[in-house]
This record gives sequence, structure tokens and C-alpha cells, in this order.
Amino acid sequence: MEKKDSEPKWEAKVSTRLEKASADQIFCLFKDFFGLHKWFPSLSTSYGIHGENGEVGCIRYCTGFSLRPPESDRTSTGEAPVSVWSKERLMGINPIERILSYEIVDSNIGFNSYFSTVRIVPDEVDGLNGCVIEWCITVDPVEGMRLEDLINKYDAGLQGMAKNMEDALPPS
Repeated sequence: MEKKDSEPKWEAKVSTRLEKASADQIFCLFKDFFGLHKWFPSLSTSYGIHGENGEVGCIRYCTGFSLRPPESDRTSTGEAPVSVWSKERLMGINPIERILSYEIVDSNIGFNSYFSTVRIVPDEVDGLNGCVIEWCITVDPVEGMRLEDLINKYDAGLQGMAKNMEDALPPS
């Protein structure tokens, strides 16, 4: 799909609160840029293909995440599902503010442009026993999809990822 100049980029933000994990604990898991598959529910693999893990400019290769239901990933002849993949470059990381930004540089997912920032902030209640993960996305409109559908997909992914991360931490 060729982007029309009149189409504004989609911007979305999803967030979730974790009650049993601090912002520092969760950011330690997030900064393993090549290891996203450990936490993201629908991601089957994620590994480094360029640079050092966690350093700006490094690139990870991910498979498994799709914007559409699995049946729409089939070929036109009804053959096995097409493997969905993306190459994602770490654009910025700030361990003090617990912020990580990345962009998709190539994919067959359906994005023509994609930039994302994840921020982990201490819970406003006490800042010790909880945190909030905020995931902000800027993307060109995706053909055949509504912004609301994209937000719902990312929200479900974030909820699953947050649960997996929190469950992996040792009991306090």
C-alpha cells in the first residue's frame, strides 16, 4: 500500500499495571532486546542479527506476531500459513528513565512505517511494589485494519507479556 500524504499516521498507547514487580525489575527484562520471545505471547522466536544486544543500532529478527487472524496468513491456494517476520532496530535506550524505543526496518506483517517507545514507570501509589508499562506506537495506517483493531491487538499482547514477566520474577 502506498501511503497517501493526506493520511495521518496512527498513534496509539496501551498500558498495564503490574502489582508485584518494580519498574527496575521489569526494565531489566525489557532491555534484553533480543529476548522478547521469552515474554511476548504470540512471538515464537526473537534473536539478534546485528550488533550487541541492548546497544543502540542492534537489530533483532522476530517471527510469529501477526496483525491478522491465522487463517488470513494462508496463501491464496489455501496452503500452510505464511511465516510472519520482522526486523527491528533498537533506536534508543535510557536505563535511568526506563525507556526503550525501536523501529521496524523490514517485515511482512503489514506495516509500512512503525516506531514504538516502551516506558516503565513506578506505580504512583507507592513506587516500590508496582509499575506501569506504557507502549506507544506510531505507524502508517494499515491496509484492511482499523486503528481500534490494532490497539486491541497490542493491548492483548501487552497484558500477556506483563503477566509472563511478572510470573517469571522470584517471589518477594
